[in-house]
Amino acid sequence: MARHTLPPLPDLSAAGAGENGLPAGVGEHVWIDVIQKMDEVYNDLIQYEVALEEKNAALEESQQFILSILTSMSDILVVCDRAGVIEDVNASLVKLTGLADQALRGSNLLALFADDASRLKATEIFSGKLDIETVHDCEVNLRSADGSAMAVSLNCTPRLSAVGKLLGVVITGRPVGELRRAYEALRRTHEELKHTQKQLLHSEKMASLGRLVAGVAHELNNPISFVLGNVHAMQRYADRLQRYLEAVHAGASVSALASLRAELRIDRLIEDLNPLVEGTIEGAERTRAIVDGLKRFSVMDREEDEIFNLAEVAQRSVHWVTRTVADSFRVELDLPPEILVSGFSGRMQQVMMNLVQNAYDATLGRPEPRLWITARIEDDAVVMEFRDNGPGIAADDLPKIFEPFFTTKPVGKGTGLGLAISYGIVERHGGQLTAANHPEGGAVFSLKLPRVPPKVD
Repeated sequence: MARHTLPPLPDLSAAGAGENGLPAGVGEHVWIDVIQKMDEVYNDLIQYEVALEEKNAALEESQQFILSILTSMSDILVVCDRAGVIEDVNASLVKLTGLADQALRGSNLLALFADDASRLKATEIFSGKLDIETVHDCEVNLRSADGSAMAVSLNCTPRLSAVGKLLGVVITGRPVGELRRAYEALRRTHEELKHTQKQLLHSEKMASLGRLVAGVAHELNNPISFVLGNVHAMQRYADRLQRYLEAVHAGASVSALASLRAELRIDRLIEDLNPLVEGTIEGAERTRAIVDGLKRFSVMDREEDEIFNLAEVAQRSVHWVTRTVADSFRVELDLPPEILVSGFSGRMQQVMMNLVQNAYDATLGRPEPRLWITARIEDDAVVMEFRDNGPGIAADDLPKIFEPFFTTKPVGKGTGLGLAISYGIVERHGGQLTAANHPEGGAVFSLKLPRVPPKVD
């Protein structure tokens, strides 16, 4: 900055000065005031000059900043006036067209396009109909440096003055090929995410299916053993009936047949046949019902929703999980006999089995592990609560409880996917799954689903 000095004082020894060296008729205090005012004005000038230099430096820095951004932009940029005359461009357009920026500035925008259709679209932009609108993804062909046509997606934004008057248009864009590659990469990533999600869903469902199969194995043991015992009994009865019928066909006497009938206890056998057949049918029906429930759980979702009883799904879920856990774990259900909802019963059974299994894991080590399942109707929805008497959920863990791969279980004991997948299933059913701590202790998971009104006869 230049060094500033005060101007020299006037020579008071000139003619006309008074006895005190001042001009005649001018008091000393007047001259002092003049000097002070001159000093103040001079100081103000210095401050204005310093401020002006600072603003000039800031302006140069801003210009350099804007220039660096325009130079580094990979998208093309064109600034035009209302008539379509190019006022400014960036390096990307210079590289694309092969023309110098001096040649581009002052030329008409229409000269950049490679065909009449593109020029027609550009003309519409400057026709005055789009003065206050922004044009997005307008695909046109620009003439590239080698003379070929290059497809470019343009975005056009009006450039307005401080009073809202249209000054021109700012145009940005990029080659469509680059966009298509980006879209293709995005599509592939999306497909990979969908595939991964399916794998995660399948993995968690198989884990639930494994727990279900373990319960089914125990459950099938009773009816199959019952059917097998009845079949063995009927096989013995068939042998005795065959001996008796052979004697009848051989023409044995009445007394011989009566003796053989008593020996083979044919009358008792005939009385037992109906109960044996009925018991066998009952065991087979029970086995069929178990297998049918397993198949409904494991089958892939169908195209259309079904209306099912949520209370039955809850009871079935509790039944299968408790068949494979310690006998000390008790589940108390307080549910209405019928809760009709719409969706996929197999998916909802997966959610409930996961909640029951989590409650069992949370209550391990408790003297009397318990789970209470209740349901209530709220307007057009049903709310089912799963409350255990475990230690509850830590305050820091509550916001993360439904995040994928988050688990409080030891390494190797949980994947952290069960609650995340359950949350997604409930959302797809139009419901909500929330977690909280009960005032009396333990965790509470609330399942809220839209209710299907019962049919009125």
